[in-house]
Amino acid sequence: MSPSTVALPVPTWRHPEFRRGAREMTGIALGIAAWGMVTGVAMVKSGLGVPLSVLMSLVVYAGSAQLASLPLIASGAPIWVVWTTALCVNLRFVIFSAQWRPYFAHLPLSMRLRVGYFTADLNYVLFMRRFPEPKPAPEQLPYFWGGVATNWTSWQSASLAGIFLADLVPTHWGLGFAGVIALLGVSYSLLHDRASWVAAGVASCAAVAAYALPLRLNIVVAIAAAVAIALLIDHAPGRRRVRR
Repeated sequence: MSPSTVALPVPTWRHPEFRRGAREMTGIALGIAAWGMVTGVAMVKSGLGVPLSVLMSLVVYAGSAQLASLPLIASGAPIWVVWTTALCVNLRFVIFSAQWRPYFAHLPLSMRLRVGYFTADLNYVLFMRRFPEPKPAPEQLPYFWGGVATNWTSWQSASLAGIFLADLVPTHWGLGFAGVIALLGVSYSLLHDRASWVAAGVASCAAVAAYALPLRLNIVVAIAAAVAIALLIDHAPGRRRVRR
């Protein structure tokens, strides 16, 4: 075979699955942008300042953890409480990683680290809907990066806009409530079976029951209760038989 007939690898951004991933994520990009803007404004309003807010947006890139930790930072909570809260809020990514392992475990460590940074809730939802069979395929990574291109850009552009325009947004607009609504929208998209609905209900009840705890530790209590009930349901004999 002559060199002129050798097929060159197609760049990821030109792969059909890249375009498909970006297109499917576009449908929810407006909600992601709204959530990002709320988070950007909230970071500045909590007293972080513009430089630290920009750093947090680009490095942390975890809206729910950012919104959960901001009130603790603003109230002067001990750093271990902030870290514990952020860790508990992001425990779901451990589950995402376990679910993604059959697809991406064969990739080099550097690539897996990049995938880990860009992983987001809705990327996970759309990816699993597109590739329900847990085995690697060449088109999976382009699809993932296509979704990431839309998701990350929507989030960061809106978050940075919120950071730089925060002083123009009156505090009485109730952005904290808007952030809660945005989180509820994302959470609702992840409730796909009875077990997840039960866990969400238990978490809600636990958060209300423990509301009087200081430093918003009711969030940690709610997460612990949700994880506990989810594990109980997952290991119930009837559920194990259904899987088989």
